[in-house]
Amino acid sequence: MKLSQSVSLREAALILGCRFVGDPDHLITGCNEIHRVEPGDMTFVDVEKYYQKALTSLATTVLINKETEVPVGKGLLISDNPFTDYNRFAAHFQPILPVTAEGQPFLGRNVSIGRNVVFGQDVVIGDDVTIGHNTVIGSGVSIGRGTILYPQVTIGDYTQIGEEVCIQAGSVIGGEAFYFKTRPWGREKLVTQGRVVIGSHVDIGAGCTIDRGVSADTIIGDWTKIDNLVQIGHDTVIGKRCLIAAQVGVAGVVNIEDDVILWGQVGVNKDLTIGKGAVLMGKTGVMSSLEGGKTYLGMIATEARQTLREVAALRRLPELLRKWTGKDIS
Repeated sequence: MKLSQSVSLREAALILGCRFVGDPDHLITGCNEIHRVEPGDMTFVDVEKYYQKALTSLATTVLINKETEVPVGKGLLISDNPFTDYNRFAAHFQPILPVTAEGQPFLGRNVSIGRNVVFGQDVVIGDDVTIGHNTVIGSGVSIGRGTILYPQVTIGDYTQIGEEVCIQAGSVIGGEAFYFKTRPWGREKLVTQGRVVIGSHVDIGAGCTIDRGVSADTIIGDWTKIDNLVQIGHDTVIGKRCLIAAQVGVAGVVNIEDDVILWGQVGVNKDLTIGKGAVLMGKTGVMSSLEGGKTYLGMIATEARQTLREVAALRRLPELLRKWTGKDIS
């Protein structure tokens, strides 16, 4: 998330009521969770085993719960509770909009709007867009030329949709990120401040859910096609021309490169990469990053040829044991 205006390390410490270490005039231009940081960003860390990752990341400001040596060119904000203070900092620069916010959209030419459609504030609708009945469009949304939203679609705040996109009935684009920290009293939510950015010529099936980034963007590339009942987690980036079949589940912070195919009921774990042109057969489970240009199969993804050889070998196991032991174990 980029800040509406840069803030100095000293000013950030005043906003949060905490101490700082480093150049008081050191500038913060954005804030992001550790997996999506860029130079100028502030990130947070409150678990010692992740200190080094945060301090050596691209983030140039670190909100941390222990005073330590300041890396060259960086600043520290010392907080008793970095997770909560990160939420406060993000909300200071991008206040959370009420879900009841309403406004008048800017409409292009030849826009067709069904009954009971609700718009938030600062919505921009391009030419030749069609919006079905009972659709809800949040604040800060833009929708490109020729896009079709079928009935009962929900578009969350700050979502950006390209041209010639088709979103089928009942899909929710831009829901909150699934990101919580365990506390003695329960689980504290990391406030969702990012966006969903959908390219052009994208098709999204019925009943899909695509979560906003925590503070960065969840991205769906041009010409990607998504079937029904697919879940895409926060901050995941899907490339161009991908094909994702029904009931696929993709966790947060996943990088899916161009031309990847995920067949039905594939499950993808968080924070990994699937390389360009990879094909994952139905029900494959992805627990680690995969090279591109290969086909995978299995509860734990393995190259399909290897998995099929293993299945064939298992089928022969009773016969082999019978030969070795002289006993029928079938």
